[in-house]
Amino acid sequence: MKRVIFNQKGGVGKSTIAVNLAAIAAHLGRRTLLIDMDPQCNASRYLLGEDAKTAEPTLAEYFEQALNFSLFSKSAEAFVHGSRFDNLSLIPSHPEIGELQSKLEARHKIYKLRDTLNELSKAYDEIILDTPPAYNFFTQSALIAADSCLIPFDCDDFSRQALYTLMINVAEIKADHNDNLEIEGIIVNQFQPRASLPQRMVSELKEEGLPVLDSMLSSSVKIRESHERGLPMIHLDARHKLSQEFLALYQELQAG
Repeated sequence: MKRVIFNQKGGVGKSTIAVNLAAIAAHLGRRTLLIDMDPQCNASRYLLGEDAKTAEPTLAEYFEQALNFSLFSKSAEAFVHGSRFDNLSLIPSHPEIGELQSKLEARHKIYKLRDTLNELSKAYDEIILDTPPAYNFFTQSALIAADSCLIPFDCDDFSRQALYTLMINVAEIKADHNDNLEIEGIIVNQFQPRASLPQRMVSELKEEGLPVLDSMLSSSVKIRESHERGLPMIHLDARHKLSQEFLALYQELQAG
């Protein structure tokens, strides 16, 4: 299974969700690969801590190699780094990937990642891609390469308006480039069950027939500690409410 976590709006928890779902999959014995495609490198720092600054090779070198074909090119596995967690590996990002975007677009490398993930899928049960908060070359590459798309959503009107545009973009990728791509679900993040606006907004989205997942993620200051210590919630405190919500979310996805 190859999943993309995507929303062109920033601050909706893409990297947090990507890392924690990957950590749970690995914790449950699934061979899991996380690919950080965001120049901000948040997922890389989350998993590798300070080591993310010196990790080599990164996704930047992978895309540079795509631009400069060589008979002695590195294999896809050469860009994979292990983590301190069993079954969980990472291809880290690098700020320089943003500088490569125009060159990659000009050379029509939009399908390169798809071919690479088809190769890597033989070694991994789960591949999760964290994407930048933009509908750009890197996000489109991820959607073309994936089986499904998960959309984080925080309950405000700006996010709601962006949601409709996002779903049109995913539908266009499906129609033009990837017949197998499906929107697996909308993940309601930082949900506040006692507030009336989030409850109303979620109800309205469901009434519109949008694929809102039943498992929702609460707002919690504990996630800040998780980021600071580089410990996904399942490893920081498996009994915490948010850890159990991530677990329920993963189990809902696995159940289809």
